[in-house]
Amino acid sequence: MLVLIPATGEISKMLLNANQKATIIILASGSGSRAGGSIPKQYQLVAGQPILHYSLQTAFEHQEVQSILLVVNECDQHLWQPIIDRYKNKTKFRIVFGGSERCYSVFNALKELELLNLPAEVIILVHDSARPFISSELISRAIRTAILHDAAIPVLPVTDTIKQVDESKKVTATLSRKDLRLVQTPQAFKFYKLQQAYKAAAKIGIWNFTDDASIVEANNTTVYCFEGEQSAFKITNKEDFLRSEIYAGGQAVLDKIKTSTRVATGYDVHAFGEGDHIWLGGIKIKFGKSLIGHSDADPVLHALTDAVLGTIGEGDIGSHFPPSDPQWKGAESHVFLKHAVNMLPLRDGKLIHLDTTIICESPKIGPYREIMRHKIAEICQIDIGRVSVKATTSEKLGFTGRGEGIAAMATATVELPD
Repeated sequence: MLVLIPATGEISKMLLNANQKATIIILASGSGSRAGGSIPKQYQLVAGQPILHYSLQTAFEHQEVQSILLVVNECDQHLWQPIIDRYKNKTKFRIVFGGSERCYSVFNALKELELLNLPAEVIILVHDSARPFISSELISRAIRTAILHDAAIPVLPVTDTIKQVDESKKVTATLSRKDLRLVQTPQAFKFYKLQQAYKAAAKIGIWNFTDDASIVEANNTTVYCFEGEQSAFKITNKEDFLRSEIYAGGQAVLDKIKTSTRVATGYDVHAFGEGDHIWLGGIKIKFGKSLIGHSDADPVLHALTDAVLGTIGEGDIGSHFPPSDPQWKGAESHVFLKHAVNMLPLRDGKLIHLDTTIICESPKIGPYREIMRHKIAEICQIDIGRVSVKATTSEKLGFTGRGEGIAAMATATVELPD
């Protein structure tokens, strides 16, 4: 059950007099795949700062927030550790590793809090890092409303007409906006209420909830609403990034983020030698020969690496990984491609598309095409729809036609600020 409370009168006076330290759980372990980009969206830059920085800074500076549980992906330490290192008082932070779904991440954080023997009445805030522009006042309203009512969520009125439709896309009803609200974070709860609700959900194995309030409601607790903020919007897609840039830095920042598309190519070739397998597109293929090279001699990943480096004018693979350097002897080529892709965020760049053509008489590439696409997408942390793998022969002409080796051509498309 949801109840909307006013923010004026006697309740307002009670809220202003309330003073209680709180703990905030900031969720930052998701992949943010819908937003695109080579890194999770919470680490992508808005007005020169990672998205995570904004809500983290607001929570860190809030006098009523005693501690921060930052829920992250362990594999992303190279992204979140530099952000944490900005703060001198790191004792306010606790790092918790997230789960495969949002609810598991919150549950992991609650188990961490249980070890601290927190008072049952302490206020726990749960916030999505994809909502960077929460204000200090919003956090205060969340804490004080939860003190009074055990469970509280920020909401906004619905201004659009809402239609209910069936599977055939036929409108079946028009809903009354008067009783509808858009829900935001941070959501606030007394510790024991949130803990009980999550333990109950875990016991029956039902996690099909879209937010923490839904889990609490399912455990027979009334959830109260308080006034949210237009600025606490969630970054989900490319358009939201543009809105965030304007909000964070105004028109001056918007002018700086005008982008251009750059396209660059790469080419690589390796001769056959003795062996029983080859590496192509990051996968191992059994074959009667091997490709000769200083590394694992994967012409596809080498060509793609050169193409990506070309979009930002960073030379070629040999300038970053010299064949004369023994540390790269037999190296797996995904290291080279990942290095090139990881250079893009340093220029505020975004990988848009990768295309490669493999030129050989054998082996047949068709059976391996989709596996290669998946592998390249995994290496580059992009959607598979942004990866193309093609193959052709040279009609028995040239060194590839004579079966002396394999060549690969590649094209990379990136978006960079002007």
